[in-house]
Amino acid sequence: MASPLPIASSLLHATIESLRAHAPFSSMAETDMAWLAERLSVAYFPQEATLLEAGGQPLDTLFIVKQGMVEGEAPEQAGGRLLQLSSGEMFPLGALLAGRAAANRYIAAADTFCYRLSAADFQTLLGRSRAFSDFCTRRIASLLEQSQRAVQSDYALAQDDETRFSRPVRSLIRQSPLMVKPDTPLAEALTAMDEARVGSILVSDGEAAPLGILTLKDVLKRVTLAGIPLSTPISTVMTADPATLEGAAPVSDALLLMARRGIHHVPLVEGGWPIGVISEKDVFTLRRLSMQGITGATARANDPASLPALAQDIGALAHNLLAQGMHAENLTAILSSLNDRLTRRVIELECHAAPLPDVQWCWLALGSEGRMEQTLATDQDNALIYQSATADERATLLAFARRVNQRLAECGFPLCKGGIMAGNPKWCLSVEEWRATFANWIHRSDAPALLHASIFFDFRPLYGANGLGDELREWLNGSIKDNRLFLKRMVENALANRPPLGLVRDFVVASGGAQAHTLDLKINGITPFVDAARIFALYAGVSETGTAARLRAAARAWKMAPDEIEAWVAAFHFIQLLRLRHQHLAQTRGEAVGNRIDPEQLNALDRRILKEAFRQARKLQAVMGRYFEY
Repeated sequence: MASPLPIASSLLHATIESLRAHAPFSSMAETDMAWLAERLSVAYFPQEATLLEAGGQPLDTLFIVKQGMVEGEAPEQAGGRLLQLSSGEMFPLGALLAGRAAANRYIAAADTFCYRLSAADFQTLLGRSRAFSDFCTRRIASLLEQSQRAVQSDYALAQDDETRFSRPVRSLIRQSPLMVKPDTPLAEALTAMDEARVGSILVSDGEAAPLGILTLKDVLKRVTLAGIPLSTPISTVMTADPATLEGAAPVSDALLLMARRGIHHVPLVEGGWPIGVISEKDVFTLRRLSMQGITGATARANDPASLPALAQDIGALAHNLLAQGMHAENLTAILSSLNDRLTRRVIELECHAAPLPDVQWCWLALGSEGRMEQTLATDQDNALIYQSATADERATLLAFARRVNQRLAECGFPLCKGGIMAGNPKWCLSVEEWRATFANWIHRSDAPALLHASIFFDFRPLYGANGLGDELREWLNGSIKDNRLFLKRMVENALANRPPLGLVRDFVVASGGAQAHTLDLKINGITPFVDAARIFALYAGVSETGTAARLRAAARAWKMAPDEIEAWVAAFHFIQLLRLRHQHLAQTRGEAVGNRIDPEQLNALDRRILKEAFRQARKLQAVMGRYFEY
């Protein structure tokens, strides 16, 4: 390896421009970028050269890949490359942040040039640049937020097919802007906001466009959490030089400005003078669909024929929320909650349509519905559990379940091709039969049993005597916790599904046929997270069914590092978001909805996040393997 060379002053501008193509440098202030560029050196590493060894002393250097490729391998897995880093990516962030040695060995996979920054300068930059610090401490979450802003920009206008977003933005103004001078104490400004019942206040010297803006969201971060005295002048905590729009600009311009800048309030000006402030809420109240409207309509529906239209409204609302940049965790929870309400209403109407036996029973949601992780395309996975019943009562419950399955199919939830539905006699069972079925799977531990466990063990009571489902969960947790062999088989099965990270290319994709150059975001993407979370939860005796909730609950039970858990959760939700976006585009184009994507069709930011998400999946699998000694 050649000695690192300082960057000549004539190349500083080119260095800054090169780094600007990557996060977090794309959002860092110009002065911080200049400071960074002046302190970087460049080093060359030939193919197969070692950049960093694992272990040893705490690190004194941050590496940023300038050109080429770097791969990382765990010391106990020599020759097995775990991660791949390309231009713009930094390493080893975790070790530098913790002041420890590197956990992995880093090797040049090709002739590679890297920028190098001393650990002391790295720590200084963390204090100088909020964008840099935010990225380093919550890398995948920061990347995800950038992707969501891009989604807002890409989707917002496409979701509206009417003219209401072409109206002048001044039409959204509700009142004159609240303004104070730069030296106004925070206490006085906040009192004025409270009395006016507004979420923002402009700072102006009375001579031109606003000098700054302060929102209630800013107050939480910059005043309350920072412990700033209320006697402080507002100018010290305001957002200076806020982005503005002319009052005649269309509403769509405000929407795009908010999406691209990641802001929620925009001051409006005319002739250079402030005329008002509009918020993100003002823009999106133009939309007609709402959760409350759909919920109310579902509760009032007395004719099963009206329910398919409500199912379409749920899908349309999901598209709108996706366009607004809603997080995948919240979006899938909302989608699942509304689908729950629709399913319950279907069940209620069928209960009224024909008499049912006087038997305690409960409708169980399974699979993604049981985990409350439904996307825009999902078939039915459900079952029925009852206390005890005669042959005739059982037949009546089975017929009822088949009617519900058919009604749900009419609402856009296709019948399960594998027959995993309450209307199937195999999955319409008494409490004792369910226990016997689960016990058989646990005892056998073969491939079919493990497949069934991956679907049925995510059950959640949805309607009826929910206590039956709760009791079954309690029994299952007790039975699983003492069966180490079954859990080990589940771990072996889960580890067989490795995230598709490549050594030559970023991703391993299908090589032939109609699926060439694609990977499956469901099987290869979310399933490693879902499987690991299920295993951890079962062993910890956790009753949660959602993947994120299971990981967080298991972390509390086993005292795992919260930052590590949240990185896994963020990675899981990014892949979910990618699935939702892919399914939405397919629906708008009238194409078949699925989970396979060509990663080369993603933009550079989303490819980078997907690669990081797969790395997190590998880390989760490695932790799971260590916990269960596999």
